[in-house]
Amino acid sequence: MNQQPGSIDLPDKKLYGLDHLRALAITLVLLFHYQIFSHPKWIEAAGKFGWTGVDLFFVLSGYLIASQLFFAIAKGNQISFPEFFLKRFFRIIPAYIVVVIIYFCVPAFHEREALSPLWRFLTFTQNFGLDLSTRGTFSHSWSLCIEEQFYLLLPLILIGLVYFKKIKKGYIILIVLFVAGFIARIASWYLLVNPLHDSENYWVAWDEFIYYPTYNRLDGLLTGVSIAAIFQFRPNMKKWITDHAMLFFVAGIILLICSYFICIHEQSFIASVFGFPLISISYGLIVIAAICPSTFLYKTNSKITTNLAMLSYATYLTHKGVIHVAQQQLVKLGIPTDGTLMFILCIVIATLAALLMNKAIERPFLKLREKLLKKKQYSLQVQVKQ
Repeated sequence: MNQQPGSIDLPDKKLYGLDHLRALAITLVLLFHYQIFSHPKWIEAAGKFGWTGVDLFFVLSGYLIASQLFFAIAKGNQISFPEFFLKRFFRIIPAYIVVVIIYFCVPAFHEREALSPLWRFLTFTQNFGLDLSTRGTFSHSWSLCIEEQFYLLLPLILIGLVYFKKIKKGYIILIVLFVAGFIARIASWYLLVNPLHDSENYWVAWDEFIYYPTYNRLDGLLTGVSIAAIFQFRPNMKKWITDHAMLFFVAGIILLICSYFICIHEQSFIASVFGFPLISISYGLIVIAAICPSTFLYKTNSKITTNLAMLSYATYLTHKGVIHVAQQQLVKLGIPTDGTLMFILCIVIATLAALLMNKAIERPFLKLREKLLKKKQYSLQVQVKQ
């Protein structure tokens, strides 16, 4: 079938390996965030490294979105802004807006302190200047802010590279941005965080100036984009990587273990400056293994991880508020809030809430998206025939 101008569709190959990693990412996030509620003691050990689940999401997102854009470029098609943002809008915005409405209209859904101003959520700028001690409710949307900001700029950068016929030099921009992350974190550490080291607000400053700002957290997205670029534009390197895919998996696991010990005190200087890129590279190596046909991650088809991956976005959006409400109601039945039974019930309820969100909001809007895209493709075909 001939590719139409502006199309950025990828081949219809289901990548089960990425589903396994999405399922892992949302599991890590759930374990980590459950610590803010009353919890059994074992959660503190199981969830300590769970914050890196967001970094895994960043790598996955960077790979998938960049692959779409690179696929269009490799086929000689122009990147279609309307099509790209139409896809992003209907995938992200409907469910996000529903959750924002719930948070602002249902105070009982608030899991922590007050919300950030509404305009921060609507403009995806909540991650800048976020004081977790006073604006902790729905704070986890900071990662969506970074993704949306990044994907506003990525197509513009690629269009510029294509226009000036410098797409093969794009790796220079990736390197510059990666190095800039080190510089930004070092500057943030010495100028904004370290002066408050002995203060009670040290952890608040670390979150606000190191953990949340976009310029400090691009490592995962850049890693994903780099993987997509190599697999699309460097066939010889892709073949070598594919032939040695299990070595990348093993290397990723080893580096991830090293990352755990480097980031055991996540607010330390070494973790703040070197931890983020090391974690992203670790997950990047594992993602590489997941998209190579020779690995067990690629070959294994699991309904459990496929369904968890399908619900991962809805789960991410709603889980804090749902767990908060669930604990308040379940404790009335005499279930201890710090017990394992409470944990299991809360996770089940959070999954069911995500399933409801998926069926009621995500799927209908994705179907609408497909209709609009088909209509657009039909219009393009008519124009070509004319």
